[in-house]
Amino acid sequence: MPSFVPLIALGTLVLLVQMFVLWAIAMRVSNAGFVDVGWTIGLPVLGLLYAGLGPGYWLRQWLLAAMVLVWGVRLGWHLLRRVLAGPEDGRYREIRQRWAGQNIGLRFLWFFEFQGLLDVLLSLPMLIVAQNRGTRLSGFEYAGAALWLLAVAGESAADHQLAVFKRTPGNGGRVCNRGLWRYSRHPNYFFEWLVWVAWMIFALGSPYGWLTAICPALMLYFLLRVTGVAATEAHALKTRGEEYAQYRRSTSAFFPWFPKRTE
Repeated sequence: MPSFVPLIALGTLVLLVQMFVLWAIAMRVSNAGFVDVGWTIGLPVLGLLYAGLGPGYWLRQWLLAAMVLVWGVRLGWHLLRRVLAGPEDGRYREIRQRWAGQNIGLRFLWFFEFQGLLDVLLSLPMLIVAQNRGTRLSGFEYAGAALWLLAVAGESAADHQLAVFKRTPGNGGRVCNRGLWRYSRHPNYFFEWLVWVAWMIFALGSPYGWLTAICPALMLYFLLRVTGVAATEAHALKTRGEEYAQYRRSTSAFFPWFPKRTE
């Protein structure tokens, strides 16, 4: 049996149990936002598992595991504070309304467990790197690490700028168009996607690393069409109206670019 099969099986089991526990908590407190926290910390869990049990060169697999851990702890803590500090995210409130009277608990259970299975698929870069026994790091790995540093710094800056804007008196319910948010309506999502590109580039230094291209491709689809830009903007248009509509007309949706003049 290939060495990666037991790793995938063990990782899948761990993630399914983790998401079940978080689903139980979410149902008890009526806040499905815990699914975002679970999805985020699931990847570091798998990264550490693969690095600890994989047969690959220790420096390579632990370097990638450390990158995933730093990313997961930063983003997971940010999401957890948001979940604990406020009401349920508008995206999940809308889902509750759509699922009302339709075995909502079981539907959310499937939703949580699906996120765990998605983590298993998206952990492909860590799994492939954990199989590489070569003892010399390649240019792909150095380039991936460098891009990862840029992406994490950019995402952290975007989150910080938005938090400062929201804390500023008079900005409650208004549209943030300061700093990175002047050049992209979703700079946090853009830099989040760059993290996945960085992990793909890092994995290209290992055999079959090209298979990991599916990860940034999937994340781009999810961020643009499913849980990211589309859902966030639908909610923003409902709550912020014309101000957000104007922001959409002048500012790039995803890739940072100079704002357009709309006058």
